[in-house]
Amino acid sequence: MGRIDKGVKCSVSGCSREAERSIPTDKAKAAGLNVNSSEKRAYLCKEHYKEFKKKNKKDKTLEKWRYGA
Repeated sequence: MGRIDKGVKCSVSGCSREAERSIPTDKAKAAGLNVNSSEKRAYLCKEHYKEFKKKNKKDKTLEKWRYGA
């Protein structure tokens, strides 16, 4: 049983919804999310995870091209 199953809240400042996913904190900050966590993992609710995916799409595509798919 992980932290999300236990009911951890979203790590984005100003959000108090239940977290759905966890990602590395440095990736969340690189995507422009205002994460107020000093932990290794950032916990995101459904809406903020969707925002993270949209902002991270270009970087993910470039990495795929760089290393070949």
